[in-house]
Amino acid sequence: MIPYFKLTVLPLGPLEIKVWGLMVASGILVALLLAQHLAKQRKLNPEILLDLAVWALIPALIFGRLGYVLFYDWPTFSGNPWFVFRVWEAGLSSFGGYFGAALGIWLFVRRQKISLQPYAEIAAYALPLGYGLGRLGCFFIHDHPGVRSSIFFAVAFPDGSRLDHGLLLALFGFLMFAVFAVLKWRGWQPGETKWRYLPLLLVVYGLTRFVLGFFRAWDLILSDVRFYYLTPAQYGAVILIVLGIYLWRINRSD
Repeated sequence: MIPYFKLTVLPLGPLEIKVWGLMVASGILVALLLAQHLAKQRKLNPEILLDLAVWALIPALIFGRLGYVLFYDWPTFSGNPWFVFRVWEAGLSSFGGYFGAALGIWLFVRRQKISLQPYAEIAAYALPLGYGLGRLGCFFIHDHPGVRSSIFFAVAFPDGSRLDHGLLLALFGFLMFAVFAVLKWRGWQPGETKWRYLPLLLVVYGLTRFVLGFFRAWDLILSDVRFYYLTPAQYGAVILIVLGIYLWRINRSD
């Protein structure tokens, strides 16, 4: 059993650094630096990855916030519409962020007229490492409690032991990156002409999120809203799985 703790802020002189934001920013930076390193190895332009990150991040934050207030905290938003702008109070929907990022990337590709495939593959290789770091931030503040459980990696929450989805998803990110590292060692080089890492990531991540959705807390005041017994994230996970299968089938048709 993992003891309960809460690491919300890190004092830095007169300042207080939000741990969640620090871990998310660290994850983005680490993934970007790794992706740029891989791009240089493949003789690709690493600056394009930086531009892609900027174009993806801004709409990801906007749509991530909108997704959160619409699907996860509607009572607060309906009583105070200005709540959507209070981003310092945290609250982002990961799948809203994914939609925003995809929109930003699509706009960038249309504007620059570049081939997305090699850069998307490199980004997909690096993303799980950054994702794992970012989800550690969720674990440190315990903002995604799961169902009650006595399994050895459950967290001893004040109201009893539960799964912690921040921890589970962080472990997923690190494990997925380890699998990718093995695949790279065995010859799957990121940035080649085939869709490999991105479809694999979409399918495995989608399946993981869909299954874990059934183990999110049902009995708390701020438990996830459900539509026909599924959370919004589970519906988003199905879309990712379908997209991943579609990209994989493109390889077979080439």
